Amino acid sequence: MRPSYLLPWIFFCALWTLANSEEQRIPQEKLLVVTVATKETDGFRRFLRSAKHFNYSVKVLGRGQKWKGGDYMSAPGGGQKVRLLKEALQNMKTEEQILLFIDSYDVVFASGPKELLKKFQQAKHKVVFSSESLIWPDRHLEDKHPHVREGNRFLGSGGFIGYLPNIKEMVANWTGADNNSDQLFFTKIYTDPDKRKFFNITLDSKCRLFQNLHGALDEVVLKFENGRVRARNVMHDTLPAIIHGNGPTKLQINYLGNYIPNVWTFETGCTVCDKDLCSLAALKESEYPLVLIGIFIQQPTPFVTVFFERLLKLQYPKNRLKLFIYNKEPHHERQVNTFLKEHGSLYQDVKSVNPDEGMEDAESRNQAFDMCRKDKDCDYFFSIDVEVVLKNENTLKILVEQNLPVVAPMITRVGRLWSNFWGALSADGYYARSEDYVDIVQGRRLGVWNVPYVSSVYLVKASLLRSELSDYELFTLHGLDPDMAYCHNIREKEIFMYVTNMQPFGRILSTENYQTSHLHNDLWQIFENPLDWQERYIHENYSLIMKDKLTENPCPDVYWFPVFSDVACNHLVEEMENFGKWSGGGNVDTRIQGGYENVPTIDIHMNQINFEKEWQKFLVEFVAPITEKMYPGYYTKCSNPLNFVVRYKPNEQPLLTPHHDASTFTVNIALNSKDVDYQGGGCRFLRYNCSINAPRKGWALMHPGRLTHYHEGLPTTAGTRYIAVSFVDP
Repeated sequence: MRPSYLLPWIFFCALWTLANSEEQRIPQEKLLVVTVATKETDGFRRFLRSAKHFNYSVKVLGRGQKWKGGDYMSAPGGGQKVRLLKEALQNMKTEEQILLFIDSYDVVFASGPKELLKKFQQAKHKVVFSSESLIWPDRHLEDKHPHVREGNRFLGSGGFIGYLPNIKEMVANWTGADNNSDQLFFTKIYTDPDKRKFFNITLDSKCRLFQNLHGALDEVVLKFENGRVRARNVMHDTLPAIIHGNGPTKLQINYLGNYIPNVWTFETGCTVCDKDLCSLAALKESEYPLVLIGIFIQQPTPFVTVFFERLLKLQYPKNRLKLFIYNKEPHHERQVNTFLKEHGSLYQDVKSVNPDEGMEDAESRNQAFDMCRKDKDCDYFFSIDVEVVLKNENTLKILVEQNLPVVAPMITRVGRLWSNFWGALSADGYYARSEDYVDIVQGRRLGVWNVPYVSSVYLVKASLLRSELSDYELFTLHGLDPDMAYCHNIREKEIFMYVTNMQPFGRILSTENYQTSHLHNDLWQIFENPLDWQERYIHENYSLIMKDKLTENPCPDVYWFPVFSDVACNHLVEEMENFGKWSGGGNVDTRIQGGYENVPTIDIHMNQINFEKEWQKFLVEFVAPITEKMYPGYYTKCSNPLNFVVRYKPNEQPLLTPHHDASTFTVNIALNSKDVDYQGGGCRFLRYNCSINAPRKGWALMHPGRLTHYHEGLPTTAGTRYIAVSFVDP
């Protein structure tokens, strides 16, 4: 036990040591960051943003020069970096300067100069190189690397820090060509014991300063804490100050760069999504960027007419839009031609490719890009497939204002995790799920995300098409479909692709099981695309029924409510007339059980047009809930209903005599309009002497069937009246 009189002395010594260490700490202004960037890639701009975030001073070498340093992915190279560094160091004379030499295209800073310099000092060497678990580029030098007690053993040349005189003398002997290996040059210095000692070199074996991702992907995770986000090396329990996506780990650094440095945190959300925007608010409409919209119809697709209706509603001046429409499907030629005939003149220019031209998908997309590329007025290319449902009318404006090279609005398939982007790639270049994919798709993380793949709908800067993407065949690559070929080529050009989910934009249709054998095939989409079916075919005021604001009660236990849109009514009538096999209206009817109808009508049953399952789904989804509300205590599954469309004409069958329906309850939907399509008509309930004489198009009458509601169909005196009838729970 220490004597008590020693405690003040020990406390004084501790304070002196702390103060002395603070005095000896390297001032931040002594640090200079040097990098090489012969062109300003998206990765380089990201590097500079991360440096600015932490107030690093950066000197860039090689700007505007041609890169002659080779391709790291196929062969060793990078000597040009050493030559440029050697030339730059000749003009640097400050002995106490600390130099950080770092790659830039695939690097982000994760912390500031203070932490970096502190960790450098703690290494107790004049020069510290980043480390790797894999040796490159000469495996024969493995045995010459000194063993380390813990951590990575091999040198990585993508980042090193040291005193200026040591680094200056270290690179003074460089005489190699620009395409020689910088890593081999530094490795030979490090593996020579005398040179390693002379230059006082060590490796950052535990990744305290530098984290090279190649060979270490399983070791690195994101750490969110107290409003900050860092990359943590779980193998060594360190927080590296610099993250380097060396070798084949470019996608992983892109993923980490979505968060580091503090780009997105749980507390702040996205901190950069409102920066560097290009606002259109101050521009006159005539000054808006000119956009070429490429529309691609590659397969039979539901709701194509609705697609063009939404295109017209897009909030962007139409005289600043040009259209390129590629249609591969003869089935949709009528819809395309109708749109162009009625609205094509609204746009500055229109080019269409029809099925007869035999153009394949990849060729059409290449041609569309080339159309924008050659048009000096084209500022953006907006690609959209016809199965995209853009609900946000400001989508194009929002994407233009993002001011990004390639950006897609996130859309998903209803009820599924399927979307128009991939968060990661598998080893063979196909889909893989990133850790944040589900949170992004489900909207728990909102932001603008750097991703490896986008499809279906995206915006591209035309300036890229004329420069980095000047290759005509962007959508062509052996063995890959056009979208995958395109994204592969974009990644190869080191261009970033983004997806934004900052706002809801829409969804993507399912094209599975879409049949084209009917007149209005969209009617059959209630299972595959239920939300789009509802928006197209259910009355716009249907939702008010459950709020007690729209249901009427014209007769005892008879309820009247809107259920079908005008389009639904028209399509159902046209579908029946197109089928054309109306019954004769006689008592003998082989379509029903027993073959005899007491009160026959001239009609077509839903099962005759293969619409029985779809109609029952409609009853379950949109009629049964109202039944349960209006008739408390009665619950129905709408099983085995008899469903049909009736036609009334003065010279055919104008009316229906009094009768009971073979049902527990009946639904009777007016499919056209009185005083427009016909005269007369209606329904009279005899027991209550109550009539509905002016049925509204799209509205349904719902009433009990067998016992209480004896009724008749009133005479149609002119025109043709159509109603859809269901005997539910017979």
